[in-house]
Amino acid sequence: MQITIFGGGAWGRALAYALSFKSEVFIVSRQNLTDFLKTIKTQYPIKQVDFKDSLQSDLFVNAITTSALRKWFENHQLKKDIRMLFACKGIESNSGAFVSDIAYDFLNQENLCFLSGPSFAKEVMQSLPCALAIHAQNHCVAKMFADCFPNFIKAYIKDDIIGGEVAGAYKNVIAIASGICDGLELGNNARASLLSRGLIEMSRFGEFFGAKMQTFLGLSGAGDLFLSASSNLSRNYRVGLGLAQGKKIEIILQELGEVAEGVKTADAIVKIAREKNIYTPIADEVHKILHNQNSPQQSLEKLMS
Repeated sequence: MQITIFGGGAWGRALAYALSFKSEVFIVSRQNLTDFLKTIKTQYPIKQVDFKDSLQSDLFVNAITTSALRKWFENHQLKKDIRMLFACKGIESNSGAFVSDIAYDFLNQENLCFLSGPSFAKEVMQSLPCALAIHAQNHCVAKMFADCFPNFIKAYIKDDIIGGEVAGAYKNVIAIASGICDGLELGNNARASLLSRGLIEMSRFGEFFGAKMQTFLGLSGAGDLFLSASSNLSRNYRVGLGLAQGKKIEIILQELGEVAEGVKTADAIVKIAREKNIYTPIADEVHKILHNQNSPQQSLEKLMS
């Protein structure tokens, strides 16, 4: 089996590592990954190749960030019937489109899968156990991807695509709020309250679009939320910590050196919520903080009162 991964960020590299236990992996990235590839010792090789040399694979994984995904498709010509697993989590901020909405503009729906669940790239690179969900219309295509993961990753096949997408995107915004809560030293009680309400807020937003409540109680929802909202390995959580310290968002993102999807997702959620009249208090306050319309202290006081 040959698999091509588009995107050489932290998650793209981690997936390349995991999938190379069972398959030959090609990775397409603007970054030079020579040093990274020298450190990898798995069953099959990982090779960095140009886009034009990557198109003969059996399966494709897309780890391009959500904000850049549409432009990426416009600049890269692919056969519409390829089998692709999307590993990005977010909502396009200017249009409010989910990853699947973007993907369906360019590829056939029945061959597409969407990955979600609690997973830090660093721990995957250490071969530590984790469980993920693959959401798809076509069970057979999803199983092809699931079977490619190594023994330390358990992949469950689900059919609630929109639920997995909403959960994966929304939890990043709640993780920012959680980081703010911890950065302000409001305590464990406050964080537990915030996360509980955040889970309800996520599921309410998802149900508006036809998502299943059960999805938000599983790996894609509660699992990913509790992981991302309570660890320094989470970029979005670290964004919240920085905001609580009074740092500007531009400085925080520069220090991170990687994309924190929750920043743009907050804008998208608030835009959609206003158009659809969906109650999203935590996302609203995160949006205000990011745009200097409220201080972290004022917003958290409002949420906790």
